[in-house]
Amino acid sequence: MSFAPTPSQTVGPFYGYALPFPGGGEVAPTGHPDTLTVHGHVYDGAGNPVPDAIVETWQPAPDGSRTGRPGSLRHDPVTGRVIGRNGVDFTGFGRIPTDADGHWAVRTLPPGGVPYLSVAVFARGLLHHLYTRAYLTDSGDALLESLDADRRATLIARAEPGTPHTYRFDIRLQGEGETVFLEFL
Repeated sequence: MSFAPTPSQTVGPFYGYALPFPGGGEVAPTGHPDTLTVHGHVYDGAGNPVPDAIVETWQPAPDGSRTGRPGSLRHDPVTGRVIGRNGVDFTGFGRIPTDADGHWAVRTLPPGGVPYLSVAVFARGLLHHLYTRAYLTDSGDALLESLDADRRATLIARAEPGTPHTYRFDIRLQGEGETVFLEFL
């Protein structure tokens, strides 16, 4: 007997208690001089902030390596739950819950070999999480350059004037100015 695949389930706001971990947005080693901040808001189709989304980021290290540092996430020896980073090693992975205003922030290092952070968004009402990219530059990538100017603009993290090493990247789940999302087959 063969069974059909089970359909996806809505990832409603209940997942927020299990996925976030302390220091999830602190990807760069503590005090690293090249640390940069990428932050923004997650908005729904009506332009309202989403207060219970989770944003994940992945990227290579500044030298282009993609392995991360083994053991850089600490686990509780009794429960096995992640209790935070060790503050010393670069992992390349961030998991950030949005706050009551839909805001998120990750402190990381410049990605080596690519001009962007890979981003996944989990939010209520989504049957599948969404993938996108936050580009730290507006050129030099075939995917980015293949888009028309309006769509390309939704993928550009804008440097914040007067705040060195800080970029703003808002994510719009649908509607006017919807972020370009990627589909992997």
